[in-house]
Amino acid sequence: MNTGVRVGKFVGVVAFLIAACPFRASATLGSDVESVGADRIKMQGALVGISRGDRFDVHQMQSANGTTVREYVSSNGQVFAVSWEGPWMPDLRQMLGPYFDAYQRNLAAARNKRRSHGPITVRAGDLVVQIGGHPRAFAGKAYIERMVPSGIQPETIR
Repeated sequence: MNTGVRVGKFVGVVAFLIAACPFRASATLGSDVESVGADRIKMQGALVGISRGDRFDVHQMQSANGTTVREYVSSNGQVFAVSWEGPWMPDLRQMLGPYFDAYQRNLAAARNKRRSHGPITVRAGDLVVQIGGHPRAFAGKAYIERMVPSGIQPETIR
C-alpha cells in the first residue's frame, strides 16, 4: 500500500475518533480567566463585551442559541460566579465545572424543600446555584461564596 494512502487513512481514523469522543469542557466556576475563552468556544458563542471594575471583571458572551452567559472574574483572575439568561439553559456541567456533581447531589433535596413553583436555590458547601424560568425564558446564577470578593453582595451577580 502506498505511504500516502496509509497516512491518509490514519489521519481519517484519528479525525473520526476525535469527532466521536465527547469533548470535556474546561472547568468554569472556580477556574482561572483562561477558561472563559474555552467556554466561549464550547458554547459556539461570541464575546459581547468585558466590563472592567475595581474588584472584578464581567465577561459577557452570547451562545449560538441566544442564551447570554456572564462569567465574573476576580482581580486575582479566578472565576467566582457565572450567570445566564435566555431561551435555553446552558450546559450546567460546563458552567459549574468541578462543582457540577455537588450541585446534582443536592438538587433533589432543594426541590423537596421549596413550597411553590418558582426559582430554586441549591446549596452545597459554599456553592450556591439559583435557577428559575421556563422554556424560552431561563435565568440563573452560581457562585462560590468564599471566592466572592469582599464587599460584593450576591445580588450584584445577575
